[in-house]
Amino acid sequence: MPALQSRLFFPDPRGTTLKAIAATYNRGLHRFAVILACWTFLLIIAGALVTSNDAGLSVPDWPTSFGSLYKIPKLVGGVKFEHIHRMIAQGAGLLTIILAVWMWRAEKRRWLRMLAIAAVGTVIAQGILGGLTVLFFLPAPISSAHAALAQTFFCIAVAMAVFTGRRWIEEVPRVEFDQRRPSLFTLTLLSIFVLYVQLILGAMFRHHGLSWWPHVVHAAVVSFVLAWTAVRALSVYSEIEAIRRLSILMLSLVIAQLCLGFTAFLTRVSWGKDAAQPELPMVISTVTHVAVGALLLATTVVLAIQVWRHVPVAFEERVPQAEQNPSAA
Repeated sequence: MPALQSRLFFPDPRGTTLKAIAATYNRGLHRFAVILACWTFLLIIAGALVTSNDAGLSVPDWPTSFGSLYKIPKLVGGVKFEHIHRMIAQGAGLLTIILAVWMWRAEKRRWLRMLAIAAVGTVIAQGILGGLTVLFFLPAPISSAHAALAQTFFCIAVAMAVFTGRRWIEEVPRVEFDQRRPSLFTLTLLSIFVLYVQLILGAMFRHHGLSWWPHVVHAAVVSFVLAWTAVRALSVYSEIEAIRRLSILMLSLVIAQLCLGFTAFLTRVSWGKDAAQPELPMVISTVTHVAVGALLLATTVVLAIQVWRHVPVAFEERVPQAEQNPSAA
């Protein structure tokens, strides 16, 4: 039986580069994708305002609002948060459909057209979950799924903005192969995973389906994993601008999120637990915490995309020694 030796296998990054060069930069399409991403971020803030102000059932019916599909009710009390949230959500759905149609007609990259279709499916599912939260009187699992899917849609919108950008299409990426274990790409995927767990735990806590301590304990796990990812990226691949900038941004958002999380905990659990109505400090800290969390998740997703592009993994494969030295046979 021939002896086995290992050798490194470096995937050819030129395929990705050639596909990017084959695409054509469309300024209007890119700007529209950026608008959708910004609009979705506004939608997340509006949803956080609904939850933080306990306004989820201020409009008691769905898909109508007080029995009407088009009449605007009096925007008083919690109604203003819930109804404005619904209007922004409808705008997000319309923008997503327009972008998908535009991409299907103008975009050459089939995988990006399919991503746009997936965005339409995601925003439809998001609307259905939002309706179910009202029809079933805010059940924690459905409300938490609604919150998690909202941030998933935000990440998809941000990714589409990245993929349609001039730099992604026209830039020839600088490539450095990753031979470390775990790879930087694996660390970015792990970072996304722990962030999603944290997102679900936080949503369950805000929707009264879980105690506060799992969310707080898991925050330490998130901090460790994201710090590990950022330090690896900055210490090894700091010369790649896209990875350096995103790693610094991710690390900065982690620090800000920890501070905001502590403030939200104080205002919601320690100081405001006996308040009859949500107090302004709690609303501001909680909404900001949710918004920064969405930015952190989207930043980590884009970092994973850039690592996949710039730092492909060098795979190790086992080959017979005879193949390495044919004359020995």
